[in-house]
Amino acid sequence: MLNFLKGFLYAYNGLVVFFRHERNGRIQLLVAVGVVLAAWGFRVSAAEWIVLLGCIAAVLSFEMINSAVEKLCNLVHPKYHPAVKTIKDISAGAVLWVSILSTIIGAIIFLPKIFNVL
Repeated sequence: MLNFLKGFLYAYNGLVVFFRHERNGRIQLLVAVGVVLAAWGFRVSAAEWIVLLGCIAAVLSFEMINSAVEKLCNLVHPKYHPAVKTIKDISAGAVLWVSILSTIIGAIIFLPKIFNVL
């Protein structure tokens, strides 16, 4: 049980480090808070909440993994290396991909609600 609690503490520390020290993490968190506030304001359905929270989780998770990959690459090979660049580009591309799809999903959910208000 103690190992489980230590693991939970290590994971929590990872979240704190990510949101405190990663600029993109703070930006993504701010966007996530905005989405949650918009969802609350527009009174989205339970199904829409599930989809939106899934998108938020995916974007933040991919951003965390991207940050970890970049830090590991910098540790293993601090100077420029074409293979490291490719690894970092692919990792960043995964974040971009999930962000684009999440934006499209957000538009599908929010645009009709916005148009109804207008």
